[in-house]
Amino acid sequence: MGTWQTEAFVPRRGLRGGHLQTLASFFLSRRIPLPPAEERLIEVEPGVKVLCHCHWQPDRKNALTILIIHGLEGSSDSQYMLGIAAKGMAAGMNVVRMNQRNCGGTDALSPTLYHSGRSQDLAAVAKHLIDHDGLSRLALAGFSMGGNLVLKLAGEWGKEGPPQFCAVAAVCPAVDLGPSADALHLLSNRLYEYYFVIQLRRRLRKKARLFPGQFDLSRLRHVSTLRDFDDKITAYYCGFTGADDYYSRAAAAPVLDRIAVPALILHAANDPFIRILPETRRKILANPNIIFVETDDGGHCSFLANAEGDDGHWAERQILQFLRSF
Repeated sequence: MGTWQTEAFVPRRGLRGGHLQTLASFFLSRRIPLPPAEERLIEVEPGVKVLCHCHWQPDRKNALTILIIHGLEGSSDSQYMLGIAAKGMAAGMNVVRMNQRNCGGTDALSPTLYHSGRSQDLAAVAKHLIDHDGLSRLALAGFSMGGNLVLKLAGEWGKEGPPQFCAVAAVCPAVDLGPSADALHLLSNRLYEYYFVIQLRRRLRKKARLFPGQFDLSRLRHVSTLRDFDDKITAYYCGFTGADDYYSRAAAAPVLDRIAVPALILHAANDPFIRILPETRRKILANPNIIFVETDDGGHCSFLANAEGDDGHWAERQILQFLRSF
């Protein structure tokens, strides 16, 4: 895999810089043609179901299946999820767009919250697909928080993963959760943090309405940063002692050296808030199974290039080209 090379990333005219790239990918709408998906509810633990949208080739057993997962407060309908699905289908692959628990309008299907460490949910969906559909080859792909999840699961599986598991790809993965959460609080990134916190607060209020007595909304008082939310809400309700414990145990960084299948990590040096620590970089670069591509530009999960023969979404194209070899 060391000989595989990505195409050089050249940012779209007028969209140079981490913030411009990031905001453009959020606000620029796309027309993404996709055939209707099979909706499937998959139980990932007793009393908890997640919603997956499955796109199948006529011979689903022999086609490569990509299981993709979104980032924080995203869903299976996030534009990058639809973009990968369309490209994968056109390339003859099955694509399964997975919602994390509570996402994609499924708050009522789980009395618990989602978080960056729930790789067991991803593993449960993978097992279901392999067992139920008889899949011969499975690859994982994730963006941001989802990128952390797919890399974490790949590291946890190590050499003991399902024999069908053949590759993993991650775009701007939040593999060092603490530094990335703290980077969101920089003045230049407060817009992003404000958006995430507003969305997370709104979700918790909805959960409290759906599951009376299970969530104490008074814990939201004085929560104004992502670290505050993770300390007072995520950690409290998900079995961690606090934000630091959560960030440490949920991050993929500690298990990156155990990834035993070909892996592609795409990262932009000017990503506004994803931080990769030097120790984590050393682990990535020391693992011969990982191809690490760091571009000068691209922002967060954006990588908008000029549309020359395609839609200009460079990262999606690199993932599909990487996976074609499987």
